[in-house]
Amino acid sequence: MQFAICNEIFQDWTFDRACALARESGYDAVELAPFTFAPLITDITREQRQLIRRNVADSGLAVSGIHWVLAYTEGFHVNHPEAEVRRKTSDYLVAAVEFCAEVGGRSMIFGSPKRRDRLPGVSPADAVRWTQDTFLAAIRVAEKAGVTICMEPLAPSETNFLNTAAETLALTEPVGSKAFQIMLDVKAMCSESQSIPEIISQCRGRFAYFHANDRNLKGPGFGDVEYGPIVAALQAAGYAGTVSVEVFKFEEGPEVIARQSRSYLREKFGC
Repeated sequence: MQFAICNEIFQDWTFDRACALARESGYDAVELAPFTFAPLITDITREQRQLIRRNVADSGLAVSGIHWVLAYTEGFHVNHPEAEVRRKTSDYLVAAVEFCAEVGGRSMIFGSPKRRDRLPGVSPADAVRWTQDTFLAAIRVAEKAGVTICMEPLAPSETNFLNTAAETLALTEPVGSKAFQIMLDVKAMCSESQSIPEIISQCRGRFAYFHANDRNLKGPGFGDVEYGPIVAALQAAGYAGTVSVEVFKFEEGPEVIARQSRSYLREKFGC
C-alpha cells in the first residue's frame, strides 16, 4: 500500500520543500493539484514538468496522481448542454491525462464539483451520457499512457451529480474501460446513508484510489471518524492501492497536518 499527501496542503511552500517534508513525514508519494503550478494545466511548461519529476525523485517520492483537475478554471463543464463547451472540456481532459503521465502519475482523480453540476434543464440521463462522452477521448489516451481516471463521488453539499459510489459506478462501468474507474473519499462517504465499511465492501474490486480525511474537512485523526473499521474494510476488500491524505482546512499548518495524519494512518494500518 502506498501513502500519499496532496501538495496543496503546503500552500505557499516551494515544491521541493514540500516534497522533502512529505518524505520526512513518512509518505511514499505526492498527489498534485495542477493549479499550484499554473492557472491552467496547459500553461505548465515542459521544463516545469521535468522539474516536478526531478523534485519528486530527488526526495525519494513518487507521484501518485493529480486531482482538482478543473479547479479555478472557467469555460469547462463535463455535461454542459452546449456541445462546444463539452468539446473544449474534452480537449482539456486529454491535456490533463498527458500532464499526469508526464510527471509520473498513474491516477487522475476527478472531483471538480462545480464543473460537473447537473445544470437546470439537463436530465439525469443526459448528464450521464454527456459526461461519458466528454471523457471518452481522455480515456483512450489514459489507456495508452497507463493512467486511470478515477471519478469521485461527492456529497450533495458539494454537487448535485454523482453523490454516491453506486451512482458513480453506474456512470463508469458501462464505458467498459479499466482506465475509467471510481475512487472513494472518507469525507464524501460520510454523507451516504450506508456506513463507510459497507460502501467499501460493496465496491470491492471496483475502486482504484482512496482519500483519507475526516467529515470536518481536516486530516485523518483530526476529527471523529474512526478509522479502525475503515482499515478493516479496506483490508477485507483486498485494497492495496494508494491512500492519500486530502484536507480542506489548513489552520494547523503543513507540518502538523502532514506528520499527525501520517502518524495516525501508521497506527491504524500498521505501516
